[in-house]
This record gives sequence, C-alpha cells and structure tokens, in this order.
Amino acid sequence: MDTDTFPAVPATPPPPPPVPPEPAKRKGGFAKKAFLGLLLIATLAVFATIGYVWWTESKIERIASTELVSLATVAPNSGEPVNFLVIATDDRSSLPDDWDEGAFGEFAGRRTDVMMLAHMVPGERIQLLSLPRDLKVSIEGHGTNRLNASYVVGGPDLLIKTVQQETGIPVHHFVEIDFGGFGRIVDSLGGVTIDFPTAARDAKSKFEVEAGRHTLDGEQAVAYARSRQYQVYENGSWTGTGGGDIARTQRQQEILVQMFDQVASPSSAFNLPTFLPTFAENITADEGLSLGLITDLGRAALGLSSSSIERITLPVKNSQGSDGRAYVVKTDDAAAVIAAFKAGDPYP
Repeated sequence: MDTDTFPAVPATPPPPPPVPPEPAKRKGGFAKKAFLGLLLIATLAVFATIGYVWWTESKIERIASTELVSLATVAPNSGEPVNFLVIATDDRSSLPDDWDEGAFGEFAGRRTDVMMLAHMVPGERIQLLSLPRDLKVSIEGHGTNRLNASYVVGGPDLLIKTVQQETGIPVHHFVEIDFGGFGRIVDSLGGVTIDFPTAARDAKSKFEVEAGRHTLDGEQAVAYARSRQYQVYENGSWTGTGGGDIARTQRQQEILVQMFDQVASPSSAFNLPTFLPTFAENITADEGLSLGLITDLGRAALGLSSSSIERITLPVKNSQGSDGRAYVVKTDDAAAVIAAFKAGDPYP
C-alpha cells in the first residue's frame, strides 16, 4: 500500500535577534537650540539697537555745558516736569539749494523767530508755551530790549537766563533748529497735513494754498510758520487776518501738533528710520539731552493724543517803549498761565 508522501514540516525558525534599544534622546534638545538661536538674535538686535542709537545721537550738534551755565537742574525722581526751551532761528546758511531764498530777506546772522517752552506731564498732557519775540525784557548787561535780542547779543545762555528771569520757569534743556533743518525734518515725515477753510497766502514769506486739506512739504511748512502778513480769501477778496507775531506763534504750534500726529500715526513707522537721524542731524542741543531721554519722552508721548497737547501764547499786549520801539508786554493774565505751566496744571 502506497503511503502518501507529505512535505516535511519545517522546524520553527529561531526568533530574530533582539533589536538593541535606541539611545535615549536628550529631552529638550530642540527647545534648547531654539532658545540659543533666539538669544543670539536678541543679542544681535540689542547691539544693533545700541549701535543705531549711538550713531543717531552722534549726529546731534552739542553745546558744551560750560557755555550753558544758566541751565537749571532737575533732581532725579523728583516728579518735576522737565522743561525744554525750543527755538528756531532764521539762519540762511543751511537752506536747501532748491528753496526760494527770496522769501527770507537779506538779514545776515541769526535771529530767534520761534521761542517755545515745552514739557510733558506723563500720562496727562504736553504743554507748549510760546514766547513772543518782541516781549519787552531786561537783558543782563544790555538794558531793555526785545526778548529775541538776548540771543543776538549773548547767544543761547543769555537767552536761557533772560527767559528764566522773565518767567520764573526753570529751563532744563535747550534745543535749537534753523528753518532749513525744520524743513528737512518735515520732509522726512512725508510732509505735514493741515486743513485750510479758505485760500490763504503771504506774499512776503511766499506761502500760498487753495482752500482744502493740504500736505505741506518742508519749504511750504516753513513759509506758513514764518508768515506775519497772513491773508485769507473771503467774499471775493484778500483780507489780512492781523495778529502779527501772536498769530504766527499759533500757526507754529499748529504745525507742531500736526507733526506729533504724523509721528504717532502707525503709517509713519516706515518714515521713522529716516526721521530719527534727520531730526538728530538738524538740531543743536545741550550735552545733557541724550537720545535716550528723547526716546523715553517720545515713548511716553505716544500714549497721548494730539488733543492732550495744550498750547498757549504768553498773554501780552502792545506797548510803545520810551526808546520809540514797539514792544509787547505781559498782561495780568500772564501770571496765571506761567503758574500753571510751572506746576504742570491745565491752563486757565
């Protein structure tokens, strides 16, 4: 009998050799590398920022402390407002080549056409106090004259001393800019936007606009700020608005407020890399005014709106001096305005 042949059953294969365990991965390896990378980037950013700040601050022209002995000091952490005396001079030497120099006359030298005290009450307000250039004052060693004459005969230090004596307001920092520099700063912001309810002009400063909203470039902004023979077109004719130097200070304040809005606007972020060095290289300041202080003030100011800027011109009235010259003198209301500024309180 045939026996069926069956294939041999293969033996059970031996189990595969054990796979050696993978070496344990270090916990947090990726996180550590990411942290080190971020630390490196942060370090480079800090050094770049320090370098940028140093480079920008190096552009500021300085007046030695030995030449500004009249500046007041403010005690650290005293909470007192830090007061700035900001002036603009009509120095023609730095006017851009494409500006119409005929709008600036033939005067040789420098006169202070803008004098303004400014400070910030953190979290509350920025206060501007314009000082008329024709204010009648007593200038140490030079007798009675207009306020702006103190700069002509004695430079920034005598101007600071005269302002402090006349107002009783301590001046902690000094900033000077000429009209050419002011125009370049306006241009670095992309201009300054102002609404004109009517057409306006000044034949002497060569300012002229139609009615409506206009973005003034640097040259136009300076012409507007300098205007003393301002006219508006109403009822079919040109009419002078009067006001002279007082009305002019109000226009200057208006430009500064609009510039504040420009700087604080998110859209201006693209202009800041141009604005900051342009600002620095076009001002002259005391040695104690660091870019860090300016930045701190700017950062605090960004928490405010332009509606928080209080602006006023020292209350004055016209007066005829015994020397036959026309002056302006403080009115009875001036004392209350000065007291409010000194205390950082709202203007009356």
